[in-house]
Amino acid sequence: MSTIQKAKSALISKQHEVVLFSSTAIALYGYDQGMMSLINTNYDYLDTMGIAEESPLVGIIVSVYYLGCAVGAVLASQLGDYKGRRPSIHTCLIVTAIGNLFMFVAGLGYNRGARTMMFLGRIIMGLGVGGIDAVIPVYSSELNESGARGKALAQEFQSNIFGLNMAFGINLGLTKGLGKENQWAWRIPIIAMQAYPVLLLTCIYRLPESPRWLVFHKRDDDAQEALVEIYGNEESEGKLDEIKKAHDEETSHAVGYNDMIWPSGKQFHPTMVTVMGQVNQALTGYGAVSVYGPQIFELLGFGVNKAEFLTLGNYISYFFLMTLAWLLIDKVGRRILMVLGAFGISLCFLILTLFGSLAMNSDKFGIPVQAVGIPGSVFLYIATGLFGIGWLSEIWLIPTEIFPSTSRAQGSAISVIIWGIANFAVTLLTPIGFNNLNYWLFLIFSITNLFAGWWTWAYSPETGRRSFEENQAFFDDAKKEGTWLVTRVDKGVFRHLPREKGNGERQPLLAGDGA
Repeated sequence: MSTIQKAKSALISKQHEVVLFSSTAIALYGYDQGMMSLINTNYDYLDTMGIAEESPLVGIIVSVYYLGCAVGAVLASQLGDYKGRRPSIHTCLIVTAIGNLFMFVAGLGYNRGARTMMFLGRIIMGLGVGGIDAVIPVYSSELNESGARGKALAQEFQSNIFGLNMAFGINLGLTKGLGKENQWAWRIPIIAMQAYPVLLLTCIYRLPESPRWLVFHKRDDDAQEALVEIYGNEESEGKLDEIKKAHDEETSHAVGYNDMIWPSGKQFHPTMVTVMGQVNQALTGYGAVSVYGPQIFELLGFGVNKAEFLTLGNYISYFFLMTLAWLLIDKVGRRILMVLGAFGISLCFLILTLFGSLAMNSDKFGIPVQAVGIPGSVFLYIATGLFGIGWLSEIWLIPTEIFPSTSRAQGSAISVIIWGIANFAVTLLTPIGFNNLNYWLFLIFSITNLFAGWWTWAYSPETGRRSFEENQAFFDDAKKEGTWLVTRVDKGVFRHLPREKGNGERQPLLAGDGA
C-alpha cells in the first residue's frame, strides 16, 4: 500500500464510509418529519389538496406514509436476503426518489386528482424509506465492531435528526420568505429531499456487500474480497474462516416468519421484545412531536410565529443532545437509557399538562403567556433530549442483536412494520387530539410513557456487549424457567451490561458474534 493510500485509509476507512452512507440514508426519515411539520400548515398546500386545516385528512396524508413503510420493510428485507443488502438499498433509494417526485408534482398546474397524487407519493416514498430503515441497521451492524455497534447506530440516527433540522430549516426559511400562501414554500422543501437519494445512488457502488450475506449464499471468494476491502489484507486474514464457522453455528437457528409471529415459534419471545420496543417508542409520543412540533408549542400559549421558531430550537437541541446517546449507549447500556428516558419523559409531560392548563386559562388567572410558555418549553426541550438519548436508536439496535444472521432481516422487517403501524396510528390521531383534548394530550403521553418504562424494565433484556449466542441464552433460559421477567431469568444478570467483557464484545460482528 502506498503512502497516499495509507493516508487516505487513515482519514476514512471503509467502515467509516459505511457509517457515513448509512447515516445519510437514515436522514431521509428525519427529513420527511421536518418537511411535513410546516407543509401541514401551508395555506396553498391545504387549498391544493382541497382540505381544511383542522380536517382529519391532514393526519391521514401524513400517516399513510407509515403504512407504505411497513410494506416496504417486508419487501426490502426479502430482497436483501435473496439479492443482497446493497441491491436492496439501491432499489429502495430509487423508489424513494419516485415517491418524492409524485409529491412534488401533486397539483402542479392542475387541481383535479392532486390529493390522489399526494397520497400515492406518500405511500410510494414510504415503501422506499421503510425498506431503507429495515435494511440499513442490519447492513451497518454486520460491518461494525460489536463493542461499537451501539455507538455506530446512534451516530447514524443522529443524522436522522440532522435531516429533521435540515427540512424544517428550509421549510421555515421559505415560509417566512414567501409566505404561507405561496406554493413554492411547500414544494421546494419536497423536491430538495431528492438530494439524499441522488447522492446515495452515486456513492453506493463504493460500498462492499456484507461478507456475512455472501458466505450465507456460498460466495466465499466474494466474501474474502469484501473483507479485504473492509479491513485490508493484514486484518482480514482468518476472518473468512471465522464467518464460515459462525454461519455453520447459526444455521441451526434459521427461522422463518412463522417461527417469529406465533407463540409456539422458537423466536416468538425475541419477536415480542422487538414488537413492544416499537410500540413503546410510539407511546412516548415523539412521532407526534416531530411531525406536529409547532402545534405542540401552541398548546403552551405561543402564537404561530414563535411556535415555529421554538420548534426549530427544539430540533437543534435534539440534534446536539443525541451526542450523549452514542457516548453512553455502549457504556451504560440500552435498557437503562430506555427505562430512565421513559420515566423522565413521563414526568416532563405531566408538568407540561399543568403548564398547558395554565396557558389555556392565562387570561382567567391573569398569568402572562411567557411565565407559562418559557418554563413549559424548557421541559419540552428536556423531554425531546431524553427521547433522543433513550429511545431513538435503541429500539432499532436491539433486533440486530437478538436474532441470528439467517433471520436478522426478518427481525428488522417486523420492527419496521410495527413502527409503521404504530406511527400511522399516532400521526393520524394526534391532530384529532389537538382539536378535542388540547393540553390533556400531554397527560395521555405521560401515562403512555409510564407504561413504556415499566414494560422495558420488566421484559426487555440488556443486549449490549453480548454476542448473539449470549443474548439467545436469555430467551432459552426464559423458556426453561417459564418467565419473561428480566429480574427472574438467570438470576437477573440481563438487567445490566455484563461486568466483564465477553467474546461478543471483543470479537467483530463479522467474526461471528451474531449481531
